[in-house]
Formats: sequence, C-alpha cells, structure tokens
Amino acid sequence: MINDSILIVVDMLHDFIDGSLACANADNAVDNTLEFIKKTRKDDLPVFFIRDHHPADHSSFKEHGGIWPSHCVAGTHGGEIDERLQPYVEEDLVFDKGCDKAVEQYSGFDGRNSAGQSLGEVAGMLEPKDVYVCGIATEYCVRNTCEDLMKAGFNVVLLGDCLAYVDEKGHREALEAMRSEGITVR
Repeated sequence: MINDSILIVVDMLHDFIDGSLACANADNAVDNTLEFIKKTRKDDLPVFFIRDHHPADHSSFKEHGGIWPSHCVAGTHGGEIDERLQPYVEEDLVFDKGCDKAVEQYSGFDGRNSAGQSLGEVAGMLEPKDVYVCGIATEYCVRNTCEDLMKAGFNVVLLGDCLAYVDEKGHREALEAMRSEGITVR
C-alpha cells in the first residue's frame, strides 16, 4: 500500500505545537504522525518536512503589519521540527518557506531545500503513486500544500488524524473543501 509513496509533514514545529501559535490537537497530530511513520518506514517511505522559516522581521508578524504573532523564526527553538520526529529528518528533504520577509507563504510548494530544489521538483523525481500529507495547520499551510500538490498532478491523501488546526470550524470547512476538490481524506 505504501510502496511508491511519500509522506509530507507540514510545519510540525514547536511554535505551532506549544509555542506562540500553538494549535488545537497538535500533540495528538505529532504522535499519530510518528505512529504512521513507524508503521510505514519498513517500506522505505521517504519523509519530507516543510518548515516555516521566517526572519525575525517577517511581514506576516503583527509587529510588522501582519496578522500573526511572531513565530517560527529561523534559528530559534520555536522554528524547529519537534524532537519526536527528528530521527526521520534528512536535510535534503527539509523544505523551508517564508524565508523572504516580504512574502507570506503557506504552501510547502513554495519551500526550498538546502540545495535550492523545490518540493515539487524533488517529489516529482520520485514519481510517487500517492502523496500522504499531515501537519499544522489544516486551514492554512496544510490546505495550500495539498491543493498545490493536486494542481501539480499528484494523488493526495490527507491523514485526518495527523492534523492540528487554528480553529475547529475552519478545520472542518477546510477538510470539506479539500474533499470536494478531489483530495482523499483518510
């Protein structure tokens, strides 16, 4: 089932789990993602990580005219991938987004790895049958990443028990919208 597939973990970062922008269900989402990885790792499931990676003066921060509290600043604890997932992190499969202080980026498709490659480029090279997606937050970065994956022609499977969200109503609405767009919610 998992052969020829990849997993994309979106923004499972400390600030979204227990920090400045802590989201509902975040600990459960990380634990369930870890279980999914452990169950599927024997099939050599590549695990991609998307990481919000902002400069301290990012335009999305309230103090700089944006709508969000300061979060996921590059080089801070809040901007790092949760320790529980660290054993599965490979540097060339970490894609940073939001690095330009003037640009808001929700989609992991906007991220680049340390070699300058985009998520779409690297995922496309692997030609996965299915792209499993999980992460934080359903209504924003997860939804935008899933939609961009769909637009690029990938078969997207969203892991419903591996999600955290800003607002439960927004979470439910985003799930319904993604289903209607052809994204499988499992």
